Amino acid sequence: MSTPSDPPEYTKYRAAPAFLRRGPKDGESLLDDLTEAPPRPGERPRPGEEDPDRREPGRRRPRLPGLPRRRRRGVRGPITPGRVIKYLVLAAIAWLGLSLVLFLISAQIQQGDLSGDVSLGGAGFPLTSPNTVLVLGSDTRPKGSKEPGAETSGTGRSDSIMLMRVGGGKNARLSIPRDTIVDIPGHGRNKINAAYAFGGAALATETIENYLGIQVNHLIEVNFENFPDLIDAMGGITYDGGCVVSKINGGYKNGGYTLRLKKGKTHIDGKQALALARTRKNLCNPAENDLTRARRQQKILSAMKSRLVSPGAFIRMPWIAWNTPKALRSDMSGPTLLGLFGALATSGSPTPRVLKPDGAETAPDGGAGLHVSDAEKQREVQRFLKG
Repeated sequence: MSTPSDPPEYTKYRAAPAFLRRGPKDGESLLDDLTEAPPRPGERPRPGEEDPDRREPGRRRPRLPGLPRRRRRGVRGPITPGRVIKYLVLAAIAWLGLSLVLFLISAQIQQGDLSGDVSLGGAGFPLTSPNTVLVLGSDTRPKGSKEPGAETSGTGRSDSIMLMRVGGGKNARLSIPRDTIVDIPGHGRNKINAAYAFGGAALATETIENYLGIQVNHLIEVNFENFPDLIDAMGGITYDGGCVVSKINGGYKNGGYTLRLKKGKTHIDGKQALALARTRKNLCNPAENDLTRARRQQKILSAMKSRLVSPGAFIRMPWIAWNTPKALRSDMSGPTLLGLFGALATSGSPTPRVLKPDGAETAPDGGAGLHVSDAEKQREVQRFLKG
């Protein structure tokens, strides 16, 4: 009787799925393919095989057709001039967009804060249609001023009166001397700047419309308290004019401001610009009068415009955009005010025009003023409307 021996050992093989099977090559059998294991990591490849970890320098891994080429993480390609220009353009657009938003917000806050109920309009968008804009500045001085005769409360008198014709290809300015004697509705004959004191911007607008026979479409009141901040936001302006020495609000000795400018071009800051706009008595040239001051104010406006369109203003644009509506009180909304400044920026600097008086006139209250002939008014108004 035979003794049972240990069971024989068998080797189990698992066949791959049918769709993964490949047929044997010539001279090979399926058994050779199954028993032959791939080289382990670290082993040298068999003769005739390629080491996947050792490739010739510069040789790339083969890529299957239709598959995208893989990029290394963090590498976005070389920096080219075109890409730099693209990024700069995008940054400039974002900077201008920020400035636009700040301007519209500031203008919305300041809109309608006028001295009196003024009803205006009758013209299209200032950028494309001709508009007549009245600019008024008050002579009210800050509290604590020791300047003789200075008013520190109320609306005061209109220190500057200027009309601008802009939009639709028009570009003209006309200033009216503040001492011109006119008929003020409800108050008889008086100096034209008194209309602002009697009834604010509303009565001043009505008086000017009746006096010149034109319609005012929009109104701007200069807020002299915030005006220096606007000039400083621009980085100052360059004024080109004659020698000026004046004492504003009584001068330094009385707690005011003393302005000294040499003849020629001078870069001035906000305080200097405000003092220059208010200068009536120039100690450097006592022969100057109110007409000279009106021309000087128009020069300041032209200097501000030149600064706005200069390359240096681009860097300061958000600060300029925020401070511009704060220095002005207007009936215009943000987009309309933006259209006005767009029309001013795209037009040239017109020759300063001022109504020229032909003599003196005494007002019923005894005050001395100036008289302007009807012929002078008609001539200047026609020139103004033609732009």
